[in-house]
Amino acid sequence: MGRLYICKVSNYEVSRRNILVHPPEPPFNVLFGDPGDSIYIGRTKIFHVPFYWSYRHVTNPHICAVGITGSGKSYFIKTFLMRASFVWNSNALIVDWAGEYRDWVKQTGGRIIALGKGAYLNLLDLGGMKPYDRIKQVMRTLELLTDIGQYPEQRRLTEMAIEKSYLKGKFKMDSTEQRDEIGKHLMAPTLKDVLKILEEQSKLGTYEFPAELENAIYRLKQFTKPGEDFFAQQSTISLDEITNAGLVDLDLSGLPDETFRALGALSVLQFIKEKMRASGWAKEKGLKLIIVLDEAWKIAKEDNSDAVMIVREGRKYNFGLIVASQNPTDISESIFSNVGTTFILKVKFEKFLDYLQGTLNFSNFMRSEISKFGVGEAAVNMAFHTTTQFPSTFLMDRIEGEEPIKELFLDLEKVLTEEQKRDVNMPKSISFQKEDLRKKLRQYGLGEDKVEELSKMFEQKSRHLDIISFVILLERYGIARSNIATFMKDINIDDSTIINIFTKADYKKEDLGSRDITQVILEED
Repeated sequence: MGRLYICKVSNYEVSRRNILVHPPEPPFNVLFGDPGDSIYIGRTKIFHVPFYWSYRHVTNPHICAVGITGSGKSYFIKTFLMRASFVWNSNALIVDWAGEYRDWVKQTGGRIIALGKGAYLNLLDLGGMKPYDRIKQVMRTLELLTDIGQYPEQRRLTEMAIEKSYLKGKFKMDSTEQRDEIGKHLMAPTLKDVLKILEEQSKLGTYEFPAELENAIYRLKQFTKPGEDFFAQQSTISLDEITNAGLVDLDLSGLPDETFRALGALSVLQFIKEKMRASGWAKEKGLKLIIVLDEAWKIAKEDNSDAVMIVREGRKYNFGLIVASQNPTDISESIFSNVGTTFILKVKFEKFLDYLQGTLNFSNFMRSEISKFGVGEAAVNMAFHTTTQFPSTFLMDRIEGEEPIKELFLDLEKVLTEEQKRDVNMPKSISFQKEDLRKKLRQYGLGEDKVEELSKMFEQKSRHLDIISFVILLERYGIARSNIATFMKDINIDDSTIINIFTKADYKKEDLGSRDITQVILEED
């Protein structure tokens, strides 16, 4: 039988124990939803309560997920989509900026639509809209992605040419019903038709501002060049194909640059938004469609983006949006203030934590915990319907998917100073989700065969590799030292430790033992 002892405890220690403070977790009835109408995420960190996510407690079904590469962000998204398909029979559309989800979607039996690799989307398709409304959307998109808004005359010329292209095609400008005399659906014009109208006007030589007209023509030509006319041909995909076909990956990685990718993403979001409005209010439970925007900063940052509009309206139509990014400042404050749930995984910079804490208003205790996260650990912030007496932000022990997160570890023990080793808050290794590390290595120029070879080496070493050996291997594979340094900065290793890593790597390569080195310089491109 145990014994009780009376001992002195400092006020600081008493305050840390939070004896009279409500635990930083919502009550059981909020966390534990109906398994038949909610998504299992994992267990809470303090009381290990199973957390079943449901939009019934929060203001809307939209989600933000933020975290660095390797934090488990894409693992969470994949887990969420798979479970939503089982629980609610939800369709899912991933607007895949870099082709990251392509292989996974293929493995799960989903459909791949690759713009820039054989698939086309006509920018002037109506998607059930009136031509006048579609023209406004197209012009707003061009203003977001180009500087046309700074040139009113070029904007006016372009808008008028688009209108003329619809009229030449016998479209009724204020109607959603577009058929010819025999009842056949009219075929939408393309940007090539618009360009032809502007060029014909230029040939006449009667326009009073020829330079403005030529610049308007030049601006459209970037989207109509042979081989880059992905949005200037008749569509090879339909809206129903991408919103009612289960799991669909809209792969934008084959498009030439960020502007083209953003144009494709915004156009699809606009068509979905109109389809959402046309479908009307839905009574059935669950989410009919979940749209994922991962690292789509170019369209998630602007307040007048269609992503923001879907966030504001989607709840009543049973549509959900998941916006994910490494950098929370790339996500519009309008999205953060309107989403019902935010999942915060490992965040790298203090300025990002400042932004999140200021936006979501969580405690310093929560901030401290977030800064120490490993792979799969998360804080969840929920915007509840009504004022509550419990915290809106709580900690998850780990996101639990259909398969355990496969972690790989870079051990830092050999490069830490004695003081760093004694610091309990100093990580002794850096963990990655396996697929995230493989993806990151490809981004820094490592070929597929070398990525595979390095992965096998981790497995042979029980998924642990010391950072010095790792750096030596990358250099042998032909990766420039400046790229390796950038990689290490990206995973939150400070400059002094990076210098120490390179120093010890040089010693190991040259077998110089522990001689003093007078100067080490990190070169950056």
